[in-house]
Amino acid sequence: ADGKFREDLYYRLNVLEIDIPPLRNRKEDIPLLVDFFLERYSLRPVRFDPEALATLVKYPFPGNVRELEHVIQRTVTMARGPVVRMADLPAEMRYHKASEQGNLADRLEAMERDMILAALEKNAWVQTRAAESLGISERVLRYKMGKHSIKKN
Repeated sequence: ADGKFREDLYYRLNVLEIDIPPLRNRKEDIPLLVDFFLERYSLRPVRFDPEALATLVKYPFPGNVRELEHVIQRTVTMARGPVVRMADLPAEMRYHKASEQGNLADRLEAMERDMILAALEKNAWVQTRAAESLGISERVLRYKMGKHSIKKN
């Protein structure tokens, strides 16, 4: 009750020590874990395209397996189709990929795409309102949607 762990209980429980390295040191496990979590969380057949899977494998996963599990759960829920693409991955993973390449232009493109998608979703895909919220014309919005292959599914 005073916040201390009983020493004798510690030695009773400390029979076997298991060392599990962090996920960032077990990159080869990521595709297997992705398949496991896809099977667990997807209500329909879903698979990752090679680029999206490669991005997951390269990501450092500071939250370890639990973070990967949550990413898969969120991605499967939000994916626009049966194939998870780069655009379906969380922004921090896409930005990590772009920053890994050290290319500012790629990072800015990913951020622009995310902002456009967020504005469209926030405004129920009404392009006039989305363009207003972004401070651009509807014509520019349509151009950028084409450039980033953004379509309402």
